[in-house]
Amino acid sequence: MKRIFQSVIVRRLLYLLGAFILFVLFLNNIILPWYVSSPQTTVPDVVGMPDTAAINILTGMGFEPMIIDTSYGIKYPKGYIFLQKPKPGEIVKEGRNIYLFVSGGEQIVLVPQLIGKSVLDAKFALERIGLKLGRVEQVPSNKPEDMIFDQQYAEGTPLKKGETVDVTVSAGRGGGTITVPDLIGLSLTQAESILMDSSLTVGKINYQRSATLLPNTVLDQYPSSGNKLNPGESVDLFVTKSNEPQTIEEDTEEQ
Repeated sequence: MKRIFQSVIVRRLLYLLGAFILFVLFLNNIILPWYVSSPQTTVPDVVGMPDTAAINILTGMGFEPMIIDTSYGIKYPKGYIFLQKPKPGEIVKEGRNIYLFVSGGEQIVLVPQLIGKSVLDAKFALERIGLKLGRVEQVPSNKPEDMIFDQQYAEGTPLKKGETVDVTVSAGRGGGTITVPDLIGLSLTQAESILMDSSLTVGKINYQRSATLLPNTVLDQYPSSGNKLNPGESVDLFVTKSNEPQTIEEDTEEQ
């Protein structure tokens, strides 16, 4: 028996058992009685307050406020509390953590390019990012019929989700005789050649950087393929350029 108690493993087990017993006694006689007898208080309502004011109020009442999430599209202004846990009016122990959820305000999106699109395409493009198509005004012009040639906000304008964008659509001027060819995916040289063969011309060339396509590849066109133009009218092109940093000379040329 003496040899058994002299064993290192047995001694360690006895130490662990003794420590566990002391921990249970400490928990039952000190921690739990203190927690049960600790004062309680009512959680204040800080929903709708600025986060700094809410934190000051909770801290002053002995709570531990913690901001754990920010959400967009909430009815409260940016930086205001829209939810708290525990809820207002609950009875809790003093010193309790109060979890706060802060409004990020209305989410901002950038207006897409609508010029050159049909009304239906523009509607889909706006809805995909949370905007809405507003008033559609038809105006006689030399632009292709039923195509948008002006928009209320320029491409890249920041708007809140849910806002509307008005557009101006061409009512045409009697229709052209030449069907606009599909130029997307072709090189600029090929597009110029095809337009020339169709008695059309290249209009404004808008260069855009691309990390995946070769330079001078046509990304988009206005008007799009299938529309009717008259001989000599032009087609604007959106063309890729090198993704390398611009030099001062290149930047000056584009301007």
